[in-house]
Amino acid sequence: MIQMPELNPELCNDCGLCVQVCQGGGLVMEKSRVKVVDTEKCDYCGDCESVCLNGAINLPYQIVRPVVA
Repeated sequence: MIQMPELNPELCNDCGLCVQVCQGGGLVMEKSRVKVVDTEKCDYCGDCESVCLNGAINLPYQIVRPVVA
């Protein structure tokens, strides 16, 4: 399962800081709006989440617990 940043459009003010720090190109500005565009380009580094001043972008993590036999 490929995970991507989740963008909350109600909190996003489209400042573009997340797009500026996205080195992979998974986030872009499209018609003056931030958009998550490419699952293959996101390296899940977390830079976008850390620069967002409004908490509009979130990188959910799935915790996997190994089964011990």
